[in-house]
Amino acid sequence: STQGVSSAASDVYKRQEIIQKESIIKIINEIDLVSEIEQGFIAYSNGESVVPPIGELVFDHPPGDVHIKYGYIFGDQFYVIKIASGFWENEKYGIPNGQGMMLLFNRRTGQPEALLLDDAILTDIRTAIAGQICVSKFSNKINRIGVLGTGVQARLQVQYLKRITQSREVVIWGRDARKMNDYKRDMSEQGFEVTIGISPRDVASKCNLLITATASKEYLLSKNDILKGTHINAVGSDTVGKRELGPGIIKKADIVIADSIVQCQERGEIACAIKDGYTATKNIFELGDVLSGKVQGRELGSQITVCDLTGVSVQDIKIATAVFNRYMEKKNEI
Repeated sequence: STQGVSSAASDVYKRQEIIQKESIIKIINEIDLVSEIEQGFIAYSNGESVVPPIGELVFDHPPGDVHIKYGYIFGDQFYVIKIASGFWENEKYGIPNGQGMMLLFNRRTGQPEALLLDDAILTDIRTAIAGQICVSKFSNKINRIGVLGTGVQARLQVQYLKRITQSREVVIWGRDARKMNDYKRDMSEQGFEVTIGISPRDVASKCNLLITATASKEYLLSKNDILKGTHINAVGSDTVGKRELGPGIIKKADIVIADSIVQCQERGEIACAIKDGYTATKNIFELGDVLSGKVQGRELGSQITVCDLTGVSVQDIKIATAVFNRYMEKKNEI
């Protein structure tokens, strides 16, 4: 009957959840996201997920980009669509550069289950966790943490390392002196001893862990800047046209890890190396294969290792699902 259909539709509507950023932040601290995201990478590399190419919008005036990432993991209850943007002049308006949301749908029926209004914080967190995973798997014992960039990701990548290293010495470089000083002040309050470097090369000369987290369109590091035994987390080059590592660094590295080889051939530092004419793949592996034990990670302390992190939707699927499930558990406890 029409009344029955109306009632069923009403029931579906009631099941949809809108989860605000404040709730998301509380939940993040209650769940083990590292193991969730590791499992996502493994599923991806095992061919147990559907991850279409990234949807993307790029803007010039003002500068910004929007990434639309989506997909599902076999056996999971949901498929997820993530929209995340970065508009670099947002500080003029007193709002964060990053914006966005995640949408969860029932994988069997297509019904919308939840809208996570996270202002892109889940993207920031899952990226920082990917960085933490890579450092734990590939870095030597850290003497100093070198950071290129002064934004949210340049902070989170370092903050999440607290869980896996005792090192609290950070050498930072950015293009804006004010932002570098702000970074030093803010991270000092987080327990880090921050020194401002005079150039990217200066940072590389003092640190055996380098994190590149800028929106640069011109490379910042040259191959001769990189010391033996260095590990690099290359995070900023997530869109075609961005680049942080100079010609020859990918070739020079003993091991290069892509979060997604297919994706990194189109964007990121591996894509830049291909444009430079470097087409060999013998030293390039996928993160999920290392995590599952199919591929060996660092073997010698003298090796140079690079992780090219362009962001894969399995990370979004895993973090959104974990947050939603915990949210529903807490709701049902009331």
